[in-house]
Amino acid sequence: MATKKKAKTKAKKKKAPMRKVAARKKAAPKKKPATKTKAKPKAKRPVAIKPVAISTPAAPPGMERIGVVTHYYNHLSVAILKLEKGALRVGDLIHIKGHTSDFPQTVDSMEIDHVHVNEARPGQSFGLRVREHAREHDIVYKAKT
Repeated sequence: MATKKKAKTKAKKKKAPMRKVAARKKAAPKKKPATKTKAKPKAKRPVAIKPVAISTPAAPPGMERIGVVTHYYNHLSVAILKLEKGALRVGDLIHIKGHTSDFPQTVDSMEIDHVHVNEARPGQSFGLRVREHAREHDIVYKAKT
């Protein structure tokens, strides 16, 4: 009996003969129809860029633009202003106007690098305590004297 068991196990281990599979034909790549020779592309002319007018809110009557709000600290109610022209002093009347903010106020407190100052000059950035919420890019106007 031992020989029969071995014969059965050997029969199971034999691999079935490989069948020859007919070679499949690959689809021939589609040929593009013959075209005429392409003309050289024309040199592109430089396109003139027209300047775009940036719309800024109109200045309130009797006011002139002096700067822009660059940052706002909500928990302190402090706006950081960049002064573009003119001088700004404590006691001056300013008007902050933007897309959603529009309010006047007097300058009560100003700081440059955490030091209280009474005056700011063009080109300086300073902190200003504000009464309402100001947003970045709001425009600051000063009353003409």
